[in-house]
Amino acid sequence: EPANVLTPTEFSTRITQSLKHPNLNIEILGTKEMQDLGMNAALGVAKGSSQLPKLIIIDYKGCPENNTNTITFIGKGITFDSGGISLKPALNMGDMKGDMSGAAAVISATKAIAELNIAVNLKTIVIATENMPGASAQKPGDIVISMNGKSIEIDNTDAEGRLILADAITYARKLGAQKIVDVATLTGAISVALGNVYAGIFGNDQLLIDQIICAGENCGEKFWQLPLSPDYAKQNDSVVADIKNTGGRLAGSITAAEFLHAFVEDTPWVHIDIAGTARTRKNTYMREGATGITVRTLVDFAKNL
Repeated sequence: EPANVLTPTEFSTRITQSLKHPNLNIEILGTKEMQDLGMNAALGVAKGSSQLPKLIIIDYKGCPENNTNTITFIGKGITFDSGGISLKPALNMGDMKGDMSGAAAVISATKAIAELNIAVNLKTIVIATENMPGASAQKPGDIVISMNGKSIEIDNTDAEGRLILADAITYARKLGAQKIVDVATLTGAISVALGNVYAGIFGNDQLLIDQIICAGENCGEKFWQLPLSPDYAKQNDSVVADIKNTGGRLAGSITAAEFLHAFVEDTPWVHIDIAGTARTRKNTYMREGATGITVRTLVDFAKNL
């Protein structure tokens, strides 16, 4: 859908309408609740838009008697990404209506998992907002305090996805997340590294990474693991805050993942960067447009659990 139709509010409304299942519970929170939670990193992204942000929490109880069999999905829900004050080039900016592909994928996977009555417990968290250069927009050089108390220097307002994911991850951990899988059209750098064939996969738990890759192989979706290392994390160091929201041009996908890693800490976690694979311009076995990558993989992964 075009971004003038699929606003954060419309997105949350359609989720509520689409996900109807006796084992599903949906909660939609707005700006006030996000402020009360301290989600200043996510709210900073929303400041430049006239559209209000939404925090969407979906609970699926497919195995209520076994609380150890629990997974958390998190999706990036930027319904349009102009880049904010760090404005993107005009060429192909219209494709940024698809910057909510990660959110769409985890929500669609949740719907499928519920309809298939897969015996897992699942919590799905999405923060939906636009990233616009309005009069109130956050600026390069600003500092925001994230939900977990870390201060973040805004080096580039177009590195906004990691800001909303940081607060979503903190919220998931507050709710007791045991395993986290996040899906996001996070970096243009992943397209430079892997083109539009493989999605990039990162994480702090090799078993969890291997389970996702294996599920992808089983249903035709390709993931390539890239490294995490303190040497890359240093690129996000800030002299005025705890962390900076970009690490420079080199290894951009890895430094973005390391930014998220700082908020995940020791919770088992996998990050999937689908920026190169979320859309296709060719008619193959899929029509030109959004691919829905990770939906089948996440369903297969849940079934295997």
